[in-house]
Amino acid sequence: MSGRVESIDKFMNYISLNKIAWLKLRKNKLAFFSFCYILFSIFVALFVVLISPDNSPNANEMHIQIAKKKPLTEVKFLHIAEENEVHSSFLKSFFVGVEKNYKRIPINYYKKLDFQKYSDSLKSVLSFDDNKKILEYCVYGSNKKIVHIGDYEIISQKFWLGTDKFGRDYLSRVLHGTRISLSVGLISVFISLIIGITLGLLAGYFRGFIDNVIMWLVNVIWSIPTLLMVIAITLALGKGFWQVFIAIGFTMWVEVARVVRGQVLIVRELEYIQAGKVLAYKSYRIIFKHILPNVLGPIIVISAANFASAILIESGLSFLGIGAQPPIASWGNMIKDHYSYIIMDKAYLAIVPGIAIMSFVLAFMLLGNGLREVFDVKKTNN
Repeated sequence: MSGRVESIDKFMNYISLNKIAWLKLRKNKLAFFSFCYILFSIFVALFVVLISPDNSPNANEMHIQIAKKKPLTEVKFLHIAEENEVHSSFLKSFFVGVEKNYKRIPINYYKKLDFQKYSDSLKSVLSFDDNKKILEYCVYGSNKKIVHIGDYEIISQKFWLGTDKFGRDYLSRVLHGTRISLSVGLISVFISLIIGITLGLLAGYFRGFIDNVIMWLVNVIWSIPTLLMVIAITLALGKGFWQVFIAIGFTMWVEVARVVRGQVLIVRELEYIQAGKVLAYKSYRIIFKHILPNVLGPIIVISAANFASAILIESGLSFLGIGAQPPIASWGNMIKDHYSYIIMDKAYLAIVPGIAIMSFVLAFMLLGNGLREVFDVKKTNN
């Protein structure tokens, strides 16, 4: 009975500590706003195919005739359905995009034509069926008039942020860049946490030879500039989207390992850890059940900072052309493609993804500062 009461008290204490942390985070308006902004960005990244005006894979539907159009430009399209059907799974359509089974042509204007079949039964001037439609249209940016016979649909699309130099919907590309930045940050930080936490726990707990070897490795990698090492790893593994995850993750673990080792050196000398050793608990039980839960606070804080660093590094690699490769919509790639327009009237083509990168990094840094205050034991006690 007493054991059950103790477990209930422990559960209530756990709930109360989480509630205190949540209330402290809500009091910090900048950190809470950053937290809400990040949650909204995650929602956009998950449902970007449904939200984007262009739901093709990577928002890569090109129309060179309407390249570099200004925001709020409205264009008419001749939508012609193709006979061959494209079959794709629900998950692929939801997360990757919908393969096109149609052809869209931007047009200046269109005019429907009426016709009457030849009445003579021996002759047929028009060989198509009665249900076919005739349309005369002019291709966008051209004076050439074309007559189309068949099924079609006239649709009008507004480009809220205009189009890029390839005639792609710019808003859709920016929204798809959210998914790329979040996925790079998430997976890179996850890789760095696995390596950094493991090595930091081993170095801080066992000390001696293991600590010397791990810290020697940390100091060697720490002495190499991060961006230089990322570029070297990326060139060694090859250019690509997944290579960026590995390159960034394998260079960010050193800071995690140093922080975890420092926290473990403090915690391992506390009474309850010494009691566990006296009771002959196995080392892995002490490390993962008693030490690790008490060093999670600093790990969460440093993860937020590393998330921002990963987004910056990925954008830099994509700008240099060794990160995510086209047609993947990366903010760094978008700046690279349009930075030359900054001195022209199309400066927004480079400024918009730049603002997106800046807002993401700022949000994670503000959230990290807020989490630092939340997990500050002295301030919590006060």
